[in-house]
Parts: sequence; C-alpha cells; structure tokens
Amino acid sequence: MNEFNSLQFESCWRKELAQTITEPEQLLAQLQIDKQRFIQGFSARKLFPLRAPRPFVAKMAKGDIYDPLFLQVMTQQQEFDEVAGFTRDPLEEQQAALPGLLHKYKSRVLILLRGGCAVNCRYCFRRHFPYQDNALNQAKIEQILNYIQSHPEINEVVLSGGDPLMAQDHHIASLLTQLEQIDHLTRLRIHTRLPVVIPQRLTPELADMLKSSRLKVIMVLHINHANEVDSFLANHLAKFKQPNITLLNQAVLLKGVNDNVEALVQLSERLFAVGILPYYIHLFDKVAGAAHFYLSDEQVRPLQQGLLAELPGFLVPKWVREEAGLMSKSPVVLI
Repeated sequence: MNEFNSLQFESCWRKELAQTITEPEQLLAQLQIDKQRFIQGFSARKLFPLRAPRPFVAKMAKGDIYDPLFLQVMTQQQEFDEVAGFTRDPLEEQQAALPGLLHKYKSRVLILLRGGCAVNCRYCFRRHFPYQDNALNQAKIEQILNYIQSHPEINEVVLSGGDPLMAQDHHIASLLTQLEQIDHLTRLRIHTRLPVVIPQRLTPELADMLKSSRLKVIMVLHINHANEVDSFLANHLAKFKQPNITLLNQAVLLKGVNDNVEALVQLSERLFAVGILPYYIHLFDKVAGAAHFYLSDEQVRPLQQGLLAELPGFLVPKWVREEAGLMSKSPVVLI
C-alpha cells in the first residue's frame, strides 16, 4: 500500500471522529425524533458526555424512539436515579498496578492505551473511570513494558481503554514492535468498539501490521445488536480475516436493547455470517447512572434457555459476570 492511500484511510476515520454528534438535540434532529420526549434527559450529558459517530447513527431507524442502537447512546433522565448497589467503580479497577496498567488476572495484563472513545455507551462500566490519572506518555509506557518484562507469568497483553484504536496506526505499530521483543508474550488482544461505529478505522495498514506480527492477535469487537453489523462494516472486516487474526465478539445484555431471544439469536447468526465468533455475553455491571439497563437473574434465565434451544453450540456465547476482586470472570448458568 502506498503512502497516499495509507494517509487517505487515516484521514477518513479521523474526519468522522471529528464530526461525531455530541448534542442530544442534534442526534434527535438527525433521526427525526421529537425532542420533547427526551428533553428532561438532555442534562445527563453533564454526567457522561454524549458521543454518537455518524456511521453508527446511520444504522438507526429514523423516528423510532425504541431503536436498539439509539437507546445505547441517547441521554436519559433515569441516569440521575440513585439506585442501591450501583456504584461508580463496580469492578474496583481504580487501583491500577501502574498508571494505565491493570493486572487483575495472573497471565494477562490490560493496558489502557487511550482514555477516549469514539462512542459513549450510556451503560459503560468505566463511565466514571479517572482516565486523566492513567493517561500514557512514553515514560509510562516504558514502565509498563518493564513491568511486563519482569513478570514471566504474563503471556498476553490486552489493549483496552477507552478504546485502544483511538490511537493512530503508527502509535500502535510502535507499541506492537516493543511488545514483540518480550519473549514470554505470545498473544495480543485488542478490545474495541470503534470499528463498529466508524468502520473506516479498519485501515489496510492496521490489518497489515497485525497479520504480520509474531504475536497471535485476537480482535474482540463490542457489538450488542445485529443491526450494528451492516455491509459497510462487513466489507471493512474482510481484510482482517487472516490466519494470524481471530475475530471475536463480546456483548452486554441490556434491557430494552437485546433482552429477548430473537434479538440474541439474530446477533449470533449475523456475527458468524461476517466471520466473527460470539464469545461473551456480559451480564450488566452495576455502574451508577445506568440502572435502567439492568436485568435480574430471573429475567436472564429464559434467555439462556432460548439460545440453547435455537442455536448450535458454537454460536452460543459464554454468559459471564465480572465481579470485583475475583481472578477471572464468573460463568453464569441459570438454567
């Protein structure tokens, strides 16, 4: 790929990022929805800013106040509700091993490569996370690399955030080169939602660097509903279907968004159709400001039963709950 094409792709996704919708009124106008129904929730953007990229908004049904993609990003009055058991740090992550580094699990560490996201999902369990205290510079990256080097039990690095793909390709390439020099590392995992909301982020340059890495690469996308997977995303994903790259998906179970068997079945089927394997369904993390998305175990049980009845085993994602202080995610079997 020549330099001009590389810069063209880089410019394309960054242009979309710059044009992200950040005002509730603008989002409602774009979708031809009467603002009066939602005006009481406009001020919730002070709790957590609204961010909705245009390619993601284009997947939403105009005039539909129950559109499952719209509900994930629209500010709501319920975000001001104080609900017992819902906290600002439900997974107790705000004590990092180093600034920008979480070491919750024995064999893998998580690097908060970038604090920002292209989209602000209202249910985000890190909506209160102090990213400003964990911002990385070269000196902090050196500390992280030294930490990983000194812990031979670590064989996998997870790039997260925020969203790690908010970093430009040349920054990712630089970090990848340094990680590849640590002998006991074997895998690199990238947790990202950015390509779902701005598919242009899946640049040829990113595909080339990942497919040629000595590390096995797992890209874990965050897709909650089948409507998020259109031909535009599928076309950009095609270049990432490489022997060294595994595409997985993790979803969050959300009231009003995907809390029925039909929606979950369609999600698994659509993911597999474009080459993504369903990996996790996360039960909702009890983060303050998002209790209106919560489903009880009693509501989850028939959904588990329904997926087993409707899908082959390889399309049934693992149901998990993440709990503060535990050394792994907790499998959830309610049947």
